[in-house]
Amino acid sequence: MQPDNLISLKDDMVAFIAGHGLRRFNGYITDEVPTVIFEDEDADAWKDFVEHAKAAGASFVTMSEVTLEKSDVAILLEQLRDQSYPDPDAPEIDDAESLVKHVGKIGYLQLGFAHQGVMFLFETSTEWYEQFQELIDTVTDLGGMVIDDHGHDHDED
Repeated sequence: MQPDNLISLKDDMVAFIAGHGLRRFNGYITDEVPTVIFEDEDADAWKDFVEHAKAAGASFVTMSEVTLEKSDVAILLEQLRDQSYPDPDAPEIDDAESLVKHVGKIGYLQLGFAHQGVMFLFETSTEWYEQFQELIDTVTDLGGMVIDDHGHDHDED
């Protein structure tokens, strides 16, 4: 079962990265940068990714996380309600309201390292974060959402 908060995974990643003598650089890698996505369904695939970074000679890995904020849900709900839905009880509104229980939880983690001009990325997310992203895409497709790039929060530790 997929956890609904990635905080313990983040803590494991921080310790594992440090244990391999690598530094962490807080930063989100956008789609505009040439990237290769590390694909592996194994729950511990991120460990292989960190080992690949070390083998490639990286001195640091980037790390980004998204913690769902109350304001993210409020903005999403406002945008959904402002859309021209004939039904004020549209299922999207119920879906957005259900996200409130995840406020304060980490829903997305991204690790990355640069090698020969390309960023290699490992990404993982919770089911509720993927639902949140789908709702943002729905609003964006219908008229524009005002949340920064993927709602990413780059808080320092």
